[in-house]
Amino acid sequence: MEIKVLRSANNDIQTYNVELENATLLAMLNFIKTKIDPTLTYSHGCRSGVCGSCAVSVNGREALMCEYKPSDGDVVEPIRNARVVRDLVVDSGHVERYNRAGSAWSEGAREENVSAEEMERIEVQSDCILCASCYSACPVYAVNPDFIGPFALTRVWRYVNDPREGNCDAKMAVVQTNGIWDCTLCGACVPVCPQSIAPMQDIKMLRMKSAMLGYPDPTMNFGGGGFDLGGWNF
Repeated sequence: MEIKVLRSANNDIQTYNVELENATLLAMLNFIKTKIDPTLTYSHGCRSGVCGSCAVSVNGREALMCEYKPSDGDVVEPIRNARVVRDLVVDSGHVERYNRAGSAWSEGAREENVSAEEMERIEVQSDCILCASCYSACPVYAVNPDFIGPFALTRVWRYVNDPREGNCDAKMAVVQTNGIWDCTLCGACVPVCPQSIAPMQDIKMLRMKSAMLGYPDPTMNFGGGGFDLGGWNF
């Protein structure tokens, strides 16, 4: 089987022949590094689809190396929208940067009992592993590198729905600029998430919550007797 990897040294594709049966992409790259080319550089951690550190682009679509089963001729590249350190390793500083920009963490959480139903509202978003696959797939960064982005906005939605969170209004204020209104709602972030999270839907819900809090909607169009709210026509 041929596996093609984009090498950063010359920005060219290098082809490797690997004969492994039913192996993950990570196993194949480990074989290449130990048996064929020790200079090949990539990142991995848990090997169980939990840490998110092995996210790459395969044939132009994001995937976790520890879960993806390669096909002959696959082209493996680093995730997009991030500075390449070497080969398939990128600078992961964007994760902290966008989480900080969106205040995507708990602030001033109150101590109180939370029902199972309330926890269920934030269960899916809590599963985000910060692999940045959605960030890589997002086309907005081509025109706005300051866009807070899908994984951070998903985390914001998770916290503003947590009844223990005491700083929800401040979080909603933060995402009004370079945030929920900058998303094109193209949906490219949805199919690449290994945790089956739908950031686009979370962003739509943040838009609805913003409208209820009285924030102006810059995408609103009153022409034709109706208006568009976050992609929902009324």
